[in-house]
Amino acid sequence: MLTQITIAQNRYTVSGNVVDVNRQPVAVYARLLSLPDSALLQGAPFEDGRITFTGIDRAQVALRLSSIGLSDTLILINANGRTQIDLGTILMHEHVQALADVTVRGQAPLVRQGTNGTTEIQVTGSILAGSISATELLGRSPGIIFAEGRAGVAGRGEALIFLNGQAITYEQMAAIPVSRIARVEVIPNPSARYDAEGKAVINIVTKSLSEGGMTGSVTQQYAYTRFAGGELNTLADAQYTHNRLSLQANYALQTGNSREVLHTTRTRPSPTDFLHSDLTTDWQRKMRNYSNFGAGAQWNLNTNSYISLSYKGNLYSLGGSQNSSNALTDKSGSSFYESRIAKDEERWNHAVTLNFQQALDTLGSALFVGTQYARFTTDQHDRIAETSVAGDSTSLRNLLNDVLIRIQISSSQFDYTKAFRNGHKLETGAKFSYADNGSGTDFLVSAGDSPFQPDPTLSSNFRYREKVPAAHVNYQGNLEGNVRFGAGLRGEYTTYSLNTTARGGQVIGDRYFNVFPNLFVSKNYANGLQSRISYISKITRPRYQALNPFVIYQDPFTTIEGNPNMQPEKIHTFETGLQYKQLDVRAGYTYTKDKISGAALRGGSPNSYILKGINLAKEHLFFLTASATFNIAWWSTTNTFTVSRNKLIDNEYGFEILKPKPQLYAYSNNTFDVNHLFKIQLMAWYLSERSQGLYNDFSRSTVTVGVEKDFWKNALKIRLTANDIFHQSHVHGKYSVGQTNIYYHRTYSTAFFGISAVYQFGRAGKIAFNSRSTGETEQNRAR
Repeated sequence: MLTQITIAQNRYTVSGNVVDVNRQPVAVYARLLSLPDSALLQGAPFEDGRITFTGIDRAQVALRLSSIGLSDTLILINANGRTQIDLGTILMHEHVQALADVTVRGQAPLVRQGTNGTTEIQVTGSILAGSISATELLGRSPGIIFAEGRAGVAGRGEALIFLNGQAITYEQMAAIPVSRIARVEVIPNPSARYDAEGKAVINIVTKSLSEGGMTGSVTQQYAYTRFAGGELNTLADAQYTHNRLSLQANYALQTGNSREVLHTTRTRPSPTDFLHSDLTTDWQRKMRNYSNFGAGAQWNLNTNSYISLSYKGNLYSLGGSQNSSNALTDKSGSSFYESRIAKDEERWNHAVTLNFQQALDTLGSALFVGTQYARFTTDQHDRIAETSVAGDSTSLRNLLNDVLIRIQISSSQFDYTKAFRNGHKLETGAKFSYADNGSGTDFLVSAGDSPFQPDPTLSSNFRYREKVPAAHVNYQGNLEGNVRFGAGLRGEYTTYSLNTTARGGQVIGDRYFNVFPNLFVSKNYANGLQSRISYISKITRPRYQALNPFVIYQDPFTTIEGNPNMQPEKIHTFETGLQYKQLDVRAGYTYTKDKISGAALRGGSPNSYILKGINLAKEHLFFLTASATFNIAWWSTTNTFTVSRNKLIDNEYGFEILKPKPQLYAYSNNTFDVNHLFKIQLMAWYLSERSQGLYNDFSRSTVTVGVEKDFWKNALKIRLTANDIFHQSHVHGKYSVGQTNIYYHRTYSTAFFGISAVYQFGRAGKIAFNSRSTGETEQNRAR
């Protein structure tokens, strides 16, 4: 008989759920240490507080948990032959240490990289906190680029805006006091539980609120620029908590002036069809009353279970003028045209949201049901005066432009989350959204002193209806060897009908089904290195008004019109990356079909042009990004570099094809602590020239300097800011379509000097007011 002695070594898994004293999940860095030498076995960040380590082969280990503002927690673990060890809920306490007459100071890094490629941008204590608005704050943040009023991520394109994990519109973002924003999260690989719209997600996270009683802040800001004049912002918010009841309210008022100047030249060099147009349009906007407001109430049923009702709204009353001058030269000679539009526009937007969430266990399983109704109302009554000079002849013409827009959006959403003891999580849900967009445009024309007569070629009615039922499933978890993964699938079935009287009338309808898969895998190494790879697919649908072919007057020969034949663009993105401490490097490729773009196309008359949205056949985009943060005692610096190469392909409109050239995006943010008395902050970014194959975009840049000082034990904060000192953040470029060469140059009122005073009252602590919007993706398309 033969005998053999074998020793079996069991491997086991450790998991747990980390919370603070208010039972809220805590982002931690967890280290698994061997005993008795405390050597590092495994280590990784866990942003959702749900820690999991697999493949442990030591009978006894120590788990050390670290989080900013909380005391380190040390837990001894004995396997005792088990293969699954669930530590349950782990409570971490605030770090409290009595140091008589000693103040501990530190500068948090501006950027921190997350486990799934997410970038966290610290706002508190940085130059970003001196921004006049949340929109300006995002424009100053690393890796975020604003183009045509929309936020995008460098190398990724347009992004959706979220607030504390809830989608919001750009108008609602304007109501967020900058003093309340703690950080901004850039999520380039959103899972299937997010709507399929947008290529990335920008999540604004506000500061912790009081755990009892009342807290709030009042912010007063003033900015002045010689280009546009003065702008005054007043923001206030308050929260009240008592036992299970939470109340919150906010109001923001913006008044003053803003300005935008667009200079465009259009040249047809052909001798048989020669034209040169030199057009300048100057929008001198008067913000008579830009108000954003909201209120909400929440009743906490128990820990992580609640019912909430909230309201968000805004009123935009716009005056001022739009002045255009157009010098035309063609084969018949020269002529000059001027127009002045007296603006009179009001927008009323309202949204009501009802939420219910029930916690199903202590692991994080939950059931969520939400519904939302929103209504957008626009009334526009513009008065237009034209002057035409051709040779010795001068003619006058007056126009009335009345526009009425009514948009209704409703949506309901159901989500179920199942958390398992091994740290895995299953998310599934369904959503239904409905949009009804109706508008009417009446143009009346009077030549000289003659009475006004309707112009049927410029007047139209428009009705657009859209239904989108959707469902998603997403699974994430951990594998052996510190491997974390996530996989998901989202399906959306879209039906729409479009009816317009413009251009002789059109009736368009369609229905289509799309599936959007996504996949994410990351691996953490013992030396702190992390690698990751991901794939996501998304869709970007045209904004509702971009489908409306009604006429927006710019000058006698230039109009802006929607395109009812526009199709949604479909996006596929692959990305891989490496992260080591505060150094992050990533590279990727994005393929877009039916790319949404825009151009100036020739109109019905020889000298007229129409600015409209169009679909290009496809786009290929390659990008490489590197980001690093360094800190010493008095200096903190964050630097980001992105190189991207776009190639746009057109099969329909006759663009002149250019050789694509890569574009460099460089960003640097520096904070200097001057002997703990005040801080000096310097921020700059540069976007180099780029050729996309069709469009040639010229370079732009900005430099901003700020000084910050705290008073009254940090209750009052004063900031002085000089924004875009050299006024170089212009958007300008050129392209050729058909037989026309076009150059454009947009100048905004970004160069200003501003002062901001923020006073905060109440206690610092933590509560969560939850109001998860379900229809903001659709509402963003109503802009």
